[in-house]
Amino acid sequence: MTAKSKRQLTVGWREWALLRGLNCPEPVKVKIDTGAATSALHAAHIHRFVQDDQDWVRFTIRPHQRTSDGSVRVEALLIDERRVRSSDGNSELRPVIETEITIGNHTWPIEVTLTRRPTMGYRMLLGRQALRNRAIVDVSRSFTTGKPARLGKSRS
Repeated sequence: MTAKSKRQLTVGWREWALLRGLNCPEPVKVKIDTGAATSALHAAHIHRFVQDDQDWVRFTIRPHQRTSDGSVRVEALLIDERRVRSSDGNSELRPVIETEITIGNHTWPIEVTLTRRPTMGYRMLLGRQALRNRAIVDVSRSFTTGKPARLGKSRS
């Protein structure tokens, strides 16, 4: 193991994350997807708008599968739009935002595309660009960092 890898976060093929930059209080189950370049977040009711001559996007995060419990409506600066080809071969133009993600005790900025993923098992896919120089993936493990407390709550 190199000195650099000792300092990096080790993640399993799935992890719990907090989306601090979006003030989503609930932890989100994230699938680590090294086959995807970009990260994707399930978002409902995506609406673009202009505020102070800048493009923004308003959307709802539903952190839990099969329920709207914990849903939060958020706004973020639209930094780009990208054409993304999903695993089923379909291509769509997606809004891109920047936010902070926390896994374990590591927090860093990432770019995320917004898309509807209502039938997918994970609310978020974390792609290679978000992991580069930040984490090492151990595919034999999952939930290596444990489930974090809700934002604003301490672990008991």
